[in-house]
Amino acid sequence: MIKHALLLVLLLTSGAFAEDRPNILFIFSDDQNYKTLSCYPESPDWVHTPNIDALAKQGIRFERTYFGAWCMPSRASFLTGRLQHGIQTMRMQGQYPGSVYDPQQCRFWPAELRKSGYHTAQIGKWHTGIDTGNGRDWDHQIVWNRPGHPENAGNYFYDQIMTFNGVDRKVDGYSTDNYTNWAIDYIKGQNRDETKPWYLWLCYGAIHGPTTPADRHEGKLAGNNAPVPEDIFGPWPNKPAYLANLNAWQEGPDGKPYRRSKKVAKSNFNTNTAGQGYDDWVQQYNECEMAIDEGVGRLIQTLRDTGQLENTLIVYAADQGFALGQHGMNNKVAAYDAAIASPMIISHAGKIPAGKVCAHPINAPDLVRHFCDAANVDLPWRTDGRDISRLLTDPETDDWSQPMLMTHTGRRYGSDTDQMPDETGMYEVGGIPWYALLRDGRYKYIRTMVEGEMEEVYDLDADPEELNNLALLPEHRTLLLSLREKAIEELRRTDAKFIPHLPAPRTP
Repeated sequence: MIKHALLLVLLLTSGAFAEDRPNILFIFSDDQNYKTLSCYPESPDWVHTPNIDALAKQGIRFERTYFGAWCMPSRASFLTGRLQHGIQTMRMQGQYPGSVYDPQQCRFWPAELRKSGYHTAQIGKWHTGIDTGNGRDWDHQIVWNRPGHPENAGNYFYDQIMTFNGVDRKVDGYSTDNYTNWAIDYIKGQNRDETKPWYLWLCYGAIHGPTTPADRHEGKLAGNNAPVPEDIFGPWPNKPAYLANLNAWQEGPDGKPYRRSKKVAKSNFNTNTAGQGYDDWVQQYNECEMAIDEGVGRLIQTLRDTGQLENTLIVYAADQGFALGQHGMNNKVAAYDAAIASPMIISHAGKIPAGKVCAHPINAPDLVRHFCDAANVDLPWRTDGRDISRLLTDPETDDWSQPMLMTHTGRRYGSDTDQMPDETGMYEVGGIPWYALLRDGRYKYIRTMVEGEMEEVYDLDADPEELNNLALLPEHRTLLLSLREKAIEELRRTDAKFIPHLPAPRTP
């Protein structure tokens, strides 16, 4: 009996039962508005992403997901399973985007996957501390370490300094294609133990500025007209005051929108020329997605060719969105769906329904919890994730009453968010103040953490573009108070220490 027990332990730890636990392929894009995917009905009719659409047909497309307000906190949430205010010791310091953390207090869950018998890999953009976790969290890494090489941090598409398992090397070629090629090598078995199930986090740098399509795609969408958002020129009297300072568009002599100066647009590493027409900008933005879609097609075909497709959980998502003129913006971070809502598709052959759409939003900790559940891994620390397994078996259910929370606390994390910052700290990311966002069914609640500022409530079924702030209407006072209390309850559940210091909102 003892011999049999020892043999079982050896088999489990050697990966002999790898087929009982899925491989996990997490494809992650950057600054991607959900309207760039043709499987989302809100996209222009000239947008075509056939490979990502095929993935949606094989799985579940989520109408909205909320992973973070900008690149770094979104990634930090995906590494820890916590919302931004719960991520301890993560700090930005040194030349932007320099950042550090204590790996003993800020643990990343791929390390737990490794301990359980998974082979872990990360390829592409790294934006969460100079320490990339190679050899601790990851068995294999080919990463563009932006915090580690701030002088190279603007090279999103060409001439990148890549770190190959701890060794730096400058590489040629278009980054999207490079990342896809390295990921395909890994899926085929290079740089990994083929007896183990694997987790690969593939982080593209596209569509982030300087938004640069591959040469083969540049100009492919020229001549198409992009639907202009209704409130692109403003004013925005039913929204917080900071929004007026983000106004990135002006009306030209022909009545069409043109970009203001980059200083007003507040876009990091965005080299698109001031005065660029709206149609031209949206075309360029969508052309940058085309190489990702090609890459997704190649990745799926590789899984199919190697016999791994049936046992691979696949997720396509973005760190957050990017507003394309909505509410006058040309940026991320702000609490509106255009700026922060991510596209997301989950596919797992034979395990979840195919061709379904889920209206219930999820956040980054929710997805981390699902990954761990699928891999049969228990994390030895508290996370903020909800159990979304029911949404993956019955994505169109109406029987779902768990509100979803996301927080934006600027460049501060963990205990550094226990107190409210001064005005400079409050607005340190793109001129957009701290906020808490709650989704509860069809309603979205936003509490901007500025003394005397208005709250916001939107009915996303009736008003998907978030034009009508119900919080200002007396007839919706009961709804406002209910959502406010639910947001505070979720902040308590996720151990937000700043609750006693929340600035009082404007009295309606």
